[in-house]
Amino acid sequence: MHSAATALDSLRRLSETPSVSMLSVAFAQAGFELALVGGPVRDAFLGRIVNDLDFTTNATPDEILGVVIPLSDTHWDIGRQFGTIGARIAGEAVEITTYRVDQYDGETRKPEVAFGLSLEDDLARRDFTVNAMAVRLPQLVLVDPFGGIDDLIARRLRAPSTPAISFDEDPLRMMRAARFVSQLGFELTEETEWAMAERAASIAKISAERVNDELCKLLKTDSPRAGIQLLCRTGVADLVIPEIPALRLEVDEHHHHKDVFEHTLTVLDQAIELEKSRHPDAEPDLTLRIAALMHDIGKPATRKLEPGGVVSFYHHDLVGSKLVAKRMKALRFDKETTVNAARLVELHLRFFGYTEGAWTDSAVRRYVRDAGDQLERLHILTRADVTTRNKRKADRLSFAYDDLEERIAVLAQAEEIAAVRPDLNGEDIMAILEIGPSRVIGEAYEFLLNVRLDEGPLAPEDAKARLLTWWAQRESV
Repeated sequence: MHSAATALDSLRRLSETPSVSMLSVAFAQAGFELALVGGPVRDAFLGRIVNDLDFTTNATPDEILGVVIPLSDTHWDIGRQFGTIGARIAGEAVEITTYRVDQYDGETRKPEVAFGLSLEDDLARRDFTVNAMAVRLPQLVLVDPFGGIDDLIARRLRAPSTPAISFDEDPLRMMRAARFVSQLGFELTEETEWAMAERAASIAKISAERVNDELCKLLKTDSPRAGIQLLCRTGVADLVIPEIPALRLEVDEHHHHKDVFEHTLTVLDQAIELEKSRHPDAEPDLTLRIAALMHDIGKPATRKLEPGGVVSFYHHDLVGSKLVAKRMKALRFDKETTVNAARLVELHLRFFGYTEGAWTDSAVRRYVRDAGDQLERLHILTRADVTTRNKRKADRLSFAYDDLEERIAVLAQAEEIAAVRPDLNGEDIMAILEIGPSRVIGEAYEFLLNVRLDEGPLAPEDAKARLLTWWAQRESV
């Protein structure tokens, strides 16, 4: 945590930026209070980059619009029913919300919004004390009625009220707790974690869309492990992503194998490290991280105790792929992310046959073609899936995958295998066989594609000869 002087200096510089300065002056001249609130204040004290400027005021939504419209090049009021007005001022998006006092009905978890009378009232409704701080503008006066600074110093999460009241008001705060544990590196107080465990089942009252949003934010943090462990430890994961706590497979006294849950968290850690090292300037790859988290969820359903103390999980890749698609659909993920994550899980074991014998060029082409536009993610997931403590084995697998990537690069440069197509297209096939559109054309196309994958490019004359030979053999059957 930065010193108070450093944090206030950061907030002072922030207050001098065009968007904040313009708002501060305009609200003061109009006779209204204005304060920077929540995450930006917390992050300034933590020395983190300040994003998403959120302000609160005693002005009503109509009064807010009266102040910001002359300052902004565009504005929006989709959150107006909750007292929030958005605008773009000096090129920066800001949100200003009227002081609120949320009242929950205990059933729908949707707050009945009532406007508050003071900044302190507004802060009392926040989820955690570290988010219940504000800085009055333009005076730069810190308002911290619930000890948020002390909690920042102690690196702990607790509610402004009691955790029981806070989680009863909005069970989604349990998901937010997991996200902040990972995002900030903080720990919940013992009382807060107990309250979370006691109320875990209430997360079922939250819509899948809201749960999805918080789960994605958790997975996009630099280290989601601690948050996932918290969700599993408190039982929240049993309702949100039950396939993950199910990975804590029992080990009987005669059959010993690695803890699949811990292996999964290590794979996720390693996938994120590889993602950052291979693509340092890219945004967090949610699809990759979902695939890493769920790559082994087919194991409990396929677990079998074999003679000699061996545990097998035959076809857990295929079973897991279907389970991934089912869970992601339930959590309202979009189709593209769902299809891609499920495909990665389906393919994540494909490489391990590479070390058992030399792959032909044909096998390499098929690997690339099957991965399609997910090839880079598959590279990362497959490498991350090596968690053995046997250094010799880990090095052997790493060198083998280095070799595979090199072969892919060489073949890709020579053949553009990522977009491999048969040497003859559908119109060519119909002309050569002198037939019209039919299912046979698809069969011929598939035959020529396999020839292309097995043997590489053929000259048009050779492709035609192979097609006619296939046609003759087919007709003679």
